Amino acid sequence: MKIAFMYPGQGAQKNGMMQDFYEQCAEARDLFNKASSISGYDIPDLCFHEKEELNQTKYTQVCLLTACMAATETLRAEGVEPDATCGLSLGEYTALVASGAMSFEDAIKLVTERGKIMEEAAPDIGGMSAVIGMGEEDLRAAIDGIDGVYVANFNCPGQIVITGYKEAVEKAGEVLKEKGAKRVIPLKCSGPFHSPIMKPAGEKLRAYIDEVEFSELKVPYAANLTGDLVKDSKEIPELLEKQVSGSVRMQQDIEALAKAGVDTFIEIGPGKTISGFEKKTLSDVEILNVETLEDVKAVAARIKEKAEEQA
Repeated sequence: MKIAFMYPGQGAQKNGMMQDFYEQCAEARDLFNKASSISGYDIPDLCFHEKEELNQTKYTQVCLLTACMAATETLRAEGVEPDATCGLSLGEYTALVASGAMSFEDAIKLVTERGKIMEEAAPDIGGMSAVIGMGEEDLRAAIDGIDGVYVANFNCPGQIVITGYKEAVEKAGEVLKEKGAKRVIPLKCSGPFHSPIMKPAGEKLRAYIDEVEFSELKVPYAANLTGDLVKDSKEIPELLEKQVSGSVRMQQDIEALAKAGVDTFIEIGPGKTISGFEKKTLSDVEILNVETLEDVKAVAARIKEKAEEQA
């Protein structure tokens, strides 16, 4: 049995996420409080109360990383450890903490700056839409010639995300539906994330990335930019800089993990977005979710059961 910890990205956040961990687990509570101290934001207040601020990029990113790591450490306390990690966009930072490459404290510092930089880089000028039921070749042919629209994410077979300037994304959506896309779904996102428009933001972020001392990876992680496993922490700074403006290759990451022998995927965090991608990408793997304390006990029991079956 090989286990991968998987982490969602921006858009998965929701009010009340991981509140039961905060209220009942001292170690999780310490992480929330530590994140508040480092970021200067009241992370529990942002996460647990009905606040619109949670959906603002500069707050979302640090809150989601904190919530996911609180759940991760609680799962680890039950004896469940990963053989590899992976995350979607922002989730790549959580994956790096879980892989041992970066401390939680450094991740909070870095993600706090990343959220600010990304929000400032493109305030309300962009948008993103999920395109359902169209392959990459047909999609690229359809948007060829529309200035200001790009491919942001390869999520799974039949789902690709486009990004760019708001008007260009809207125009592309109309064209894609005419060309055969089953659906085009606008995402709750005001920035042209993972497009060349964000390249200056990545360059600005690099100054903060270079302040981090990355440790040797305890387990490999799958990088969004390449769609492949990373085993050398020296590659991380460039991967994180270019990830801001590059396409996220989640489908390829999932396939790379499976090729490396991962047969059990545990999505840790609010929602089941990545689990949905995995189900459409792979067969013959087990997909588990940790969103509540109850889930931790159930997943730990299932992992123990599988280990006994294979012993």
